[in-house]
Amino acid sequence: MNLRDVIIEPHISEKTMMDMEENNWYTFKVALNSNKSQIKDAVEDIFDVTVKKVTTCRMPGKKRRLRYNEGTTAEWKKARVKLSEDDNIEIFEGV
Repeated sequence: MNLRDVIIEPHISEKTMMDMEENNWYTFKVALNSNKSQIKDAVEDIFDVTVKKVTTCRMPGKKRRLRYNEGTTAEWKKARVKLSEDDNIEIFEGV
């Protein structure tokens, strides 16, 4: 798998922004078939930072209904990445 295909987009919410400012954890939406070592390599390669720890979890799809049609949203994978103390990612700074 290409390292550029591992990270889909940053996951931004109030909780992730507080975690980023206080504990230096960054949250990303990643490909479902990626593993922790691929995520670590991708973040280090793309953003030129040092990764200390990676945690992942699969987020299940939610049930959605539109009139008489029922379905589910797609499931996705979330990765939390802890950087070393002197590193940060500039893409999150303006949010």
